[in-house]
Amino acid sequence: MFSEAVLDHFRNPRNAGELPDATATVEVSNPVCGDILKLSARIVNGHIEEARFLCRGCTTAIACASLLTEELRGRTPAEASAITAESLSRALGELPPATFHGAQLAGDAVETLWKKLGSAVR
Repeated sequence: MFSEAVLDHFRNPRNAGELPDATATVEVSNPVCGDILKLSARIVNGHIEEARFLCRGCTTAIACASLLTEELRGRTPAEASAITAESLSRALGELPPATFHGAQLAGDAVETLWKKLGSAVR
């Protein structure tokens, strides 16, 4: 049911944990399934130097959050805003509709982070 990429990110999540010196931290949730994603990013010289996450959720929510932190590194906040639920799903081997909500949660986190960071770094 899950692609190898999903299983790899779920079993070996990248960048999980707190980011104490974060420039911004956001938290998003899916009230239908109860998944919660906390995403933190540190901006240095206009680029995301580090991103970390905490997630209470299903396999795809954790996998998408892990991939998201990898995708964020090195990007400007404006570049990061191009990361979408669809692009995360594609990168993980096309999530089936029943598990796409994990990618949507990560996409919501990017959008919320962009809104929070956008005014701080423009």
